[in-house]
Amino acid sequence: MIGRPMHRQVFLLAAAQALFQTASVLVMTVGGLAGGQIASRPELATMPIAAMFLGTALATFPASMWMSRVGRRLGFILGALLGVAGGLIAAAGIYLGLLAVLAFGTFLIGAYQAFAQFYRFAASEVADEAFRSRAISFVLGGGIVAALAGPLLGRLGGPLLEPLYVGSFLLLALVSAIGAGILLGLRVPTPPAARGEALQGRPWRAIVFQPAYLVALFGAATGYGVMILAMTATPLAMAHHHHDLPAAATVIQLHVLGMFLPSFFTGSLVARFGVLRIMLAGVALLAGHVLVTLTGVGFGSFAGALVLLGLGWNFLYVGGTTLLTTTYTAEEKSRAQATNDMTIFVVGLACSFSAGALLQTFGWQTLNTLLLPWLASAAFALLGLGYRQASPAGRQEKDRAPDGETATQGSTR
Repeated sequence: MIGRPMHRQVFLLAAAQALFQTASVLVMTVGGLAGGQIASRPELATMPIAAMFLGTALATFPASMWMSRVGRRLGFILGALLGVAGGLIAAAGIYLGLLAVLAFGTFLIGAYQAFAQFYRFAASEVADEAFRSRAISFVLGGGIVAALAGPLLGRLGGPLLEPLYVGSFLLLALVSAIGAGILLGLRVPTPPAARGEALQGRPWRAIVFQPAYLVALFGAATGYGVMILAMTATPLAMAHHHHDLPAAATVIQLHVLGMFLPSFFTGSLVARFGVLRIMLAGVALLAGHVLVTLTGVGFGSFAGALVLLGLGWNFLYVGGTTLLTTTYTAEEKSRAQATNDMTIFVVGLACSFSAGALLQTFGWQTLNTLLLPWLASAAFALLGLGYRQASPAGRQEKDRAPDGETATQGSTR
């Protein structure tokens, strides 16, 4: 598999993805618990997680633009070093009992996440056309390692040092440092801007206000926002219902497996059934998550709901990314990708920050029930786009798709 240079580069990206996702999942597992033990009010417990998504939202667009000039490798290494700094600062914040310092540390981890979100796009840039789809799936599959390692390191590091969770964030810093070391071997083609070539393409508004772009963005943002809201609240809800940290970590592990295991076959499902149908299936799976939360607050209910949450996220996120790639040309990719990812993480920020307050106000089951109107809106948007594309005017729009993307457009039925 890794004998050819192209395969080695994809392997490095997959390893870096596994380490970055381990850091991210670790924060999701213990960030709210660490915040809760030093926060002045219960609703502030999820501030460290919200700060991580704020860091991602603010850094995504600058990261994409900067890497279009200096290259992926330098940007990815800087991102991993921000993760090292973030882990150390977050550990110091817990040790000092200062929520703001802990949140600043997770903010830097979020900046690391902003750079790392482009690993999947880098995989498409180092792979040839025949290997490209498998390269993207392989890199996303690195999240399977994170499903096991993130909660495990959060759980093992929790009692390692006093106060609780200092050790967890020190382990996060170590994981990020290993990621930076791996990325030293990465080689990605030099971007056009770095070679002095002028970037061309349509104006930003012409790209973003395409119906397919908006639906792709709304679908992916729905999957991400619903997932982040429920995932952030889960450890706190389980603690409230007398589940211990190992139980919460196991549920998060199952959830993250649900997020990333399907990546190895989601692309095949999209090719067979069409991206809009797969995204609708994602909405249905997220609705299933809501229904399972209503069955109770035992371990089985939490585990079953969070597995469906992960599966629904995968179908909507992978489907949304696939649909998005039909809406821009190679010259427009930096703006199109950055706008998409930045918006998604702004939604993630809002959901992670509000999770603690919503859980405190409504409780676990009502909080999830409130997600149903959002899911219904996403379903109507997808059905509307499907109807539009099936119309004569929609078929003409497909014929005018960006150069090189018409083959992908054909799979959006």
